[in-house]
Amino acid sequence: MSIGPLDDEVVGKYREAGEVLRTVLDETAELIEPGVTHLEVAEHAESRIRELADGCAFPANISVDEEASHATPAADDDAKFGEEMVCLDLGVHVDGYIADAAVTVDHSGNDELVEAAEQALEAAIDAVGPGVETGEIGAEIEDVIRGYGYTPVLNLSGHGVERYDAHTGPSVPNRGTERGVELTVGDVVAIEPFATDGRGKVSEGSKEEIYELVNERSVRNRGARQVLETVSSEFRTLPFAARWLDGPRTEMALRRLKQQDVLRGYPVLKEEAGRLVSQAEHTVIVTEDGCEITTL
Repeated sequence: MSIGPLDDEVVGKYREAGEVLRTVLDETAELIEPGVTHLEVAEHAESRIRELADGCAFPANISVDEEASHATPAADDDAKFGEEMVCLDLGVHVDGYIADAAVTVDHSGNDELVEAAEQALEAAIDAVGPGVETGEIGAEIEDVIRGYGYTPVLNLSGHGVERYDAHTGPSVPNRGTERGVELTVGDVVAIEPFATDGRGKVSEGSKEEIYELVNERSVRNRGARQVLETVSSEFRTLPFAARWLDGPRTEMALRRLKQQDVLRGYPVLKEEAGRLVSQAEHTVIVTEDGCEITTL
């Protein structure tokens, strides 16, 4: 997203969101230990975000081992962490202005895979500036990850963030491409390299706990209508978790709203079984001489 000439008030909100995210991400990452439940970690992160900012830009993503994105626990999820690789991806908004960042916490003994994503992120940020094409940034990411002997996840990418929109253009690929978008001053972009010891392509799993409002329209079913009213007023166009909604018929209402193209669901994205995925992410604002990292 380009905010054009840098508006001090808007930039201030991006910075505030980034400061909150950094605080919550650091303290939440420390909670990820074998024996702790995914739900405990997610609820801690989301509670702290709501305490310190205007709300979550999306549910806490807690992706384990071959999972890469869109994994968040259900309300009755009792899964516990083991000796695994865990990607923690959090989003914060202040008046709709978003910060998005991620870290990988490794208890599997694969430090180099974590380092590959982290170093790729550093190289990508060093390359950011006005006039730079996103394909060039992708090339930096790919070079670093392949240099470690791993593969970038080719069908995931970084993205722009707009007010109340956590995923918009421009797309920032995790590989070099000749076609790209030229960055301009004021673009706000989340750069997120994913590295894997697998094939480098994720596919949709069966689990789906994250949804987003895409078409606000009248619905006849009472339960679905009540859920839609809650979503529209509380989350607007930002992704939300099914567990954030109360009610015995929530699951059925979500299914109805998805069938009517009112909501979009986000299935968990996964590498092939037995493989690992690491992730690192920051949000940046493109400036005249490079970029400012809001989530540092």
